[in-house]
Amino acid sequence: MSASQRCFCCVKYLMFVFNLVFWLGGCGLFGVGVWLSFTQAEFYYLSSSFPSLSAANLLLVAGGITMVTGFLGCLGALKEQRCLLCTFFVILLILVLTEVTMVLVLYYLHDQVELYAKSNLKDGMKKYASDPELQNSWDNVQKTFKCCGVNNRTDWYDVLNNDLPSSCYLGLTKEPGKEWNKGCYETAKNWLSNNISSMLVFGVCIGVVQILALVFSMQMYCQILHAEKNMD
Repeated sequence: MSASQRCFCCVKYLMFVFNLVFWLGGCGLFGVGVWLSFTQAEFYYLSSSFPSLSAANLLLVAGGITMVTGFLGCLGALKEQRCLLCTFFVILLILVLTEVTMVLVLYYLHDQVELYAKSNLKDGMKKYASDPELQNSWDNVQKTFKCCGVNNRTDWYDVLNNDLPSSCYLGLTKEPGKEWNKGCYETAKNWLSNNISSMLVFGVCIGVVQILALVFSMQMYCQILHAEKNMD
């Protein structure tokens, strides 16, 4: 076996291994999305504008796309098909660019995103009395995080005529002095901050695997194209 053939085999199997890891990561994301869809279903309706834009649904979509992309990469590597490799490269490149764009938007426009999120949540609160699903979502959030309102309990005063939901109270009984003072937005934000390290490690690992998969797929594509030209 010549040096070029050994190099091609090395790239081929590295491509397969990285895409297998990528596919397994997609399975993990999809599995977490399924778990969240069953365990956190009551939180779906907090956003009045985009009720389907939940963490569970986002993970299901991201996991599904990752699994399909990883499968294409594995198949393209084993079959040595330029068409599959090219399709894999394009899909993965779009996925990486979308991820980078989302990270940049969240980093540079986090204040605007935060204001929009709070405004959207407050708009949803106005339907608390008329929408049972939204009411159930807010009650579960406030009981889970031991919080009241978006910023604080005063957010409910205009909605419920200076009253508070029973989920704002310790023991769910409306006793003065036993209501939660913390806002749900800051409480959830602090929870995310406390768990951000593990999320960052997972995100960096996925990013490295994606970049290496892009490099190996393009390298393998070029080697196959070069071999075909030499055969001609």
